[in-house]
Amino acid sequence: MVAAAAIIAVICAILFAFAVIGTVKAVRAVKRSVDRTVTEARRTVEDTRLKAKQYTQPGAAGEVAQLRLSLRTSMRATQEALRTGVVEDASLSESLALFERLSTHGRELDEDLRRLESEPDRARVAACLPSLRERTESITQSADSLRWAAQDRARQFADDDLATLNEQIRMESGALRHWDTEPAGKPAETSAEKPAGVAPEAGGAAPGPESRRAAIDGRNAWRQPGYSWQKARRPESTT
Repeated sequence: MVAAAAIIAVICAILFAFAVIGTVKAVRAVKRSVDRTVTEARRTVEDTRLKAKQYTQPGAAGEVAQLRLSLRTSMRATQEALRTGVVEDASLSESLALFERLSTHGRELDEDLRRLESEPDRARVAACLPSLRERTESITQSADSLRWAAQDRARQFADDDLATLNEQIRMESGALRHWDTEPAGKPAETSAEKPAGVAPEAGGAAPGPESRRAAIDGRNAWRQPGYSWQKARRPESTT
């Protein structure tokens, strides 16, 4: 009894541990999903605000919003392209590592631009714009170069695979049409042809085509040849 109780207690403890682990994993998954949704919502709101500010505030303030929007759009597109491509092409891992280093500079630039948005001194904003514009163009050009190279690489792989597939299909089609490769004009030999030099039987004429066919297939004269779904002709009564 004591051993049975101990075994039951151990089983209950294991089941309880599994339940706790499953609950913790489910809570973490829900938390990650909520965090991802909140991040995407904040990103959408920020992009919408920058677009509105770009068109409603002319001058230095509008240009700062335009630079931030251009930087965020380029970096986000490159990140998605590389993270998606590295799943199928492991050679993009080095490009992804380079992009992570570039992202550090991109985040620093985005913070500088964000602080410049709230700068009340317009003269200082105008003075800082040339260097910030140059940094933005440098980072976005590097990000675009990585993204375009990854897209061109994936497109080239797809073209090569399609060319190989087309060649295999062409060869298979030629193999299926094997009769096209046989020499034309060659007479087909039939088993009903009589060898040359053999004389007909004495006292009788040479058998005609109908008699040769009947001798070969061995069918009765009254049975109509045809497929299995065709009805046979019945013999006439000889009363």
